[in-house]
Amino acid sequence: MKTRRNWRSNSKQNPGRGVWAPALVNRAAGLVRGRRGRLAGGVAVALLALAGGLWLLLGGDEDGNRPPDPRARQYRDVDACLLTGADGIAQGTVASSVWEGMQQASEETRARVSYVPVTGEQSAANARPFLNGLVQRQCEIVLTVGVPQAQAVRAVAGQHPSLPFVVVGEAVAMAKSNVTAVPPGDGLKAAVVREIRDAASDKRP
Repeated sequence: MKTRRNWRSNSKQNPGRGVWAPALVNRAAGLVRGRRGRLAGGVAVALLALAGGLWLLLGGDEDGNRPPDPRARQYRDVDACLLTGADGIAQGTVASSVWEGMQQASEETRARVSYVPVTGEQSAANARPFLNGLVQRQCEIVLTVGVPQAQAVRAVAGQHPSLPFVVVGEAVAMAKSNVTAVPPGDGLKAAVVREIRDAASDKRP
């Protein structure tokens, strides 16, 4: 039976055996570590891919960092603005018919359309700041519905001779070349489309 002293002596006499065994162990450990590293890396990549897929499936970036929808309408830099009374574009009103004509014109000309109701007192004095706000927004054409709104146009239109105004629904005497009066009725929508088309054609893309 070998004693510890004899084992140490044999190891010194046969140095190859004492070196070979630890080297083999270290190499095996390295292989295990390499395989484990590759395995861990593969698992991490798979988890990241799964997380990314779930993120896109659930909506992705709320800020809209996605490719644009090719079906989305590309608007021109043309704005048609409508000033209404307190009821806005409520169904059944003259303003709602004007708005429908504006939407049709938007489909044809790719102009942006918007409306602003006059809140508070329904008077020319109160409507005028709202009208001035549309002018400052640099709308290419301004349409109005209602007597107070038309009276505000009469006071403002002369200061902006290059801006076309369309007064709908009320007969307000105006001696302004940039103001067009459009009566309500069956031809209202067509008249609105025509006026916006003319305004959009005056501004080249």
